[in-house]
Amino acid sequence: MSSRIRIPSIAGAMAAPLAALALNSCMIVGENYAPPELVTPDTWHQSLASDLRSSTSSLEKWWTKLNDPTLDELIEKSADANPSVKIALERVVEARAARRVARSALFPSVDGEGGVSRSKSSANTEPRSPFGGQEFDQWTAGANAGWELDFFGGVRRAVESADASAEAIEEAYRDTMVTLYAEVAQSYIDIRTFERRLELAQNNIEVQRSSLGIAEERFGAGLVPELDVSQARSILASTRAAIPFLREQRTLAINRLAALLGTYPNEAEKLIAKSRGIPSPGANAGIGLPADLLRSRPDVRQAERELAAQTARIGVAEADLYPRFALGGTFAFQSANGSNLLDSDSSTYSFGPSFRWNLFNAGRVRNLVKIEESRTKQALYAYENAVLKGVEDVENNLASTYHERDRYRALVNAVDAAQQTVDLVTTSYTEGLVDFQNVLDAQRTILTRQDEAAVSKGRIASAYVRLYKALGGGTKMSKEITK
Repeated sequence: MSSRIRIPSIAGAMAAPLAALALNSCMIVGENYAPPELVTPDTWHQSLASDLRSSTSSLEKWWTKLNDPTLDELIEKSADANPSVKIALERVVEARAARRVARSALFPSVDGEGGVSRSKSSANTEPRSPFGGQEFDQWTAGANAGWELDFFGGVRRAVESADASAEAIEEAYRDTMVTLYAEVAQSYIDIRTFERRLELAQNNIEVQRSSLGIAEERFGAGLVPELDVSQARSILASTRAAIPFLREQRTLAINRLAALLGTYPNEAEKLIAKSRGIPSPGANAGIGLPADLLRSRPDVRQAERELAAQTARIGVAEADLYPRFALGGTFAFQSANGSNLLDSDSSTYSFGPSFRWNLFNAGRVRNLVKIEESRTKQALYAYENAVLKGVEDVENNLASTYHERDRYRALVNAVDAAQQTVDLVTTSYTEGLVDFQNVLDAQRTILTRQDEAAVSKGRIASAYVRLYKALGGGTKMSKEITK
């Protein structure tokens, strides 16, 4: 009958390392991270229109300010179906798992092991053994445990770096969402703009057909030369030639929208079947102060988290300048017979502290520290660059929004004047008061001005999209990362 297994106390063996751990727990290699100050201008340099001037802003669901329910539906759909978003989400899952891997180094590890083997010694060795040529079995079952004590904080710095890296990846995911919303909105605006231009071109074709009919009637009556008919046919053919190009561009925009939605063009056509024209931003779309809004940009937040992660890596590298202490032990059962493997007499163990210290490496570790310090400076400059780029993006799109609206108002007035000119010239030509060249010039002018006005209206909507993208709009709406 086996007796109770007695394991000697390891308190004495552990006392010295644990005491050292207590004494050094306040020492952590590397630099303690402090977020850099976000230095931004007090106000935007570009002057703002009244509906853009605000002390506060609403970036969440900014696309609703374009007053188009179809666009709202497309945005919601893209968040769940876009493949790039799915890839970005899986990168978050990967980064969070890596963070848990880094944290696991703070805790002991235990490995179970076991096996059985049959051995035979040689009978022909010198000196000869009385057991030579005999076979014997070896049964083993047990566990190995090890724990590297983080005296100098190298592991804690690695965990700190992994935490910040995971947060940077989460910001990259949000940046993907911001870009996706902006691209969906831009593709939708492009589609509606090309539709409007097609509609205007087709309307002008009908007007030009009517002018051709008038020219043919007057030529048949001998009132005008055949040149009028030829010129009328030329401008009609020129307008018709624009139709295939506009249709092609609309098709390309549909294809792009379908890819963003994770579907195919025929399905995208169904989603946008009901048109409300080119989206028009409403009032109360104000933006606030630079410092507040730039904090909403995921790329700025990502750059700051990458800086934090890189700062912590200095400590990881510095930890190699100091000794590493560990506690380890093995407890196992060994027997030549499986039937008594778990008896107390079959037990075996070993345990105790150990340390390892790289005393000479020709400056390798110190140069690795310098590498991490240089990379940290690079990360700081990348953060500063992200802030500057953010200010530039916002200022550029404020300028585009402000000045394009002035241009659109002027084009609308030009269209009204051109339409009045067409009506007057057509009437005068019918009465024989002006030649046909005046009619042609008036028709060319109104077609050009109408097309320019449609493009300008689309550019205003696009400028709003780019502005809210530059401000990091839509990040609060990003679905929660729960994996």
